[in-house]
Parts: sequence; structure tokens; C-alpha cells
Amino acid sequence: MVGTTPRNTGVEGKEGVEGGVGLTALMVAAARAIETHRHDSLARDVYAEHFVLAAPASADWPIRMQQVPDGDANPLWGRFARYFGLRTRVLDDFLLRSVRTGSACQVVLFGAGLDSRAFRLDWPPGCVIFEIDREGVLAFKHKVLDGLSATPKAARVPIPIDLRADWVGALADAGFDTAAPSVWLAEGLMFYLPAAAETYLIDTVDRLSTGGSALAFEVKLDKDLLEYRDSPLYTSTTHQIGIDLLSLFDREPRPDSAGDLASNGWSTSVRTPFDFTRHHGRGPLPEPNDALAGNRWVFANKPLP
Repeated sequence: MVGTTPRNTGVEGKEGVEGGVGLTALMVAAARAIETHRHDSLARDVYAEHFVLAAPASADWPIRMQQVPDGDANPLWGRFARYFGLRTRVLDDFLLRSVRTGSACQVVLFGAGLDSRAFRLDWPPGCVIFEIDREGVLAFKHKVLDGLSATPKAARVPIPIDLRADWVGALADAGFDTAAPSVWLAEGLMFYLPAAAETYLIDTVDRLSTGGSALAFEVKLDKDLLEYRDSPLYTSTTHQIGIDLLSLFDREPRPDSAGDLASNGWSTSVRTPFDFTRHHGRGPLPEPNDALAGNRWVFANKPLP
């Protein structure tokens, strides 16, 4: 099994959401909470603010734009949070479109974190949502959702396992059917994986997917992430909430995962976030020294035989 340990700053032992990559799940939850309360919201997640308030590390973070003194001018809670809101909307649309227009109704969320899609999206009857993440992250999520008496809108199967372990076997044991089409999502995950781990994940998805399956994931194409070390998105995230994203991202040259899928017969589309900003009429646009410049959202479909 290829290791998937991300670079970080001494928080390797943190298994929940109080440090390292787990803490970024709270940051994205805060962004979704802010997006939810916008008058021109792109996506709504009524559970997001409860995750933020339940964790000591984030309890004093904003969950509404009115709590941010400089509002949308704030690089973290303005532009970056809006990016996460846009990403949520685009990937929500991808998942629902995939299960409504195709024959796939089993969905796998890699690094599910504080994703509440099983609870907030209107899934067709018969859908099963598999959520893969570390035990500590899922335990925190369950505690918060249980306290809200939240009820999923589809069959939900949490799989508490690290991607460094045998997640394929755990997925099979949980009832995943390799003979049936599936929809896969790796949202905000690939940044943290070594190149070999990304390749392993993509190759494994290809191997486990039958015709009619779909996959979406997010990558960075920057040749050198440190070119943007002074980007307002990175510096504000470090200064305001103590998350040094560049120390968490893996900085190896990235594989051409979209190209690998295409060579295996998948149809692929590689889009920038700004494409969707223009489509929806709101969201981040390019700016100088832009940490989002290399971000790409990849959508792939495996044709029926």
C-alpha cells in the first residue's frame, strides 16, 4: 500500500479535527457556514456551523459574513470562503447529476471529513453513500450530527479507515459492489497526497469502476507552490487561524491523473474554478499572485461497454 501521509508541522498524531489536515476540515466547514448565510448563497449546509462551534479549535471563528469586520475584502473569510462555497455547489451538482442521469447509485467520498452531503442533498431512492475518513474525524462528525438528531437522506455507510490502510478491502466489506456503476469524489484531498499515492488512488478507482461510473477530483497544477507563498490566501489563513497550508501540501511534481484516466478510456473534462464563477455569476475571479491559479477540477466518466 502506498503511504498517503501528508506533509505537516508536527501534528501527525492528531486523529480528529484539532490539528493538521483535520483542522482544514473545520476551515472548510466555516466557509460553508458563511456561504449558507449569504443572500446570494451558492450552496447551503445547515450543519456546517454546528461543526465549527463544537470544536474548541474553531469555536471563535466566524460563521456569518457579518462577523468578519472587513467582509468580502478579507482574503480568508471573503475570497477563500467563497471559493469553497463555489466548490461545494459544483461538486453537489456533479454528484446529483451523476446519480440522476446515469445508472450509478453508490457514491464514495474519499477523505469525507465534515461533508454532510448524505444529510442535505436530495438523493434518488436506493442510493448508498460510503464515507471514507480517519476514525477520529468521523467520530467527531457523528457526535455533532447525533446531537442534532440529523437523519441522512440516503443509506450512509461510514468507513473509519486511513487511506494508508486497506481501504479497498474495507469498502468491499462495507457492501461496495464492483459490478455496479459508482460515483467517486476526492474533494480537497489530492493536495496532501504524495504523487505515488494519487496515482494509486486513481488507478484503483479505474480498476473498481464499471462502465457508467463517474469521478470528480481537485488538483493543483502549479510547478512550484512556493511561488505563491506570499499569496493573501495563504498568509491570511496562517495569520488568522494558524493553518499553514503550504506546510501541509505535498510539493512533489504532480502526476497527470486526468491524462491517465483518458488513456484508460474515460472521457475527461478539466476546468478552472473561474469557469464556474462565470457560469454562476458569483465566486472568485483571477487576481495577481493568486494561490488559486493552478487549481483544477477534473470530471471523468467511464463509458458503458
